[in-house]
Amino acid sequence: MNSLPKLSITTKENNDALLRRINALTPVSKPQWGTMNVAQMLTHCQRPLKLILSGTLPKRTFIGYLVGGFFKKRILGEAGFGRNTPTAPEFVVREEHTFDEEKEQLIGIVKQFAERGLSVFPTDPHPLFGPMTPHEWDLFHAKHLDHHLRQFGV
Repeated sequence: MNSLPKLSITTKENNDALLRRINALTPVSKPQWGTMNVAQMLTHCQRPLKLILSGTLPKRTFIGYLVGGFFKKRILGEAGFGRNTPTAPEFVVREEHTFDEEKEQLIGIVKQFAERGLSVFPTDPHPLFGPMTPHEWDLFHAKHLDHHLRQFGV
């Protein structure tokens, strides 16, 4: 039996908490680690969520078949995301973005997950981690947002 994750992007209570934290960011919020500025981080957080909403995921990677289970267990477990955890190239943000626009877009995207619930998540395997349940997808994306919000002190 699957229990609900402690973190969630789809439950109203947890989604509202994530939105409050996003709303606490300002254009001058500084990272406690990493190289992205706050607008870049907001853009970075949108990219994997947009993939989920589009229903189009990249194919599973060769490295995913080799070590994906290990990384899945680590990320979804107590360890979570470490500082400066590598990301997929398509999620790297180096160009400059406008804070207000990116914040508004991320808020709109995050709200869609509460509106659509667990059914928003794909049945296709994660490109690195492999097969994942809707609860695992939910936890993964909530942990990713939490990681970057903590990065900026909210």
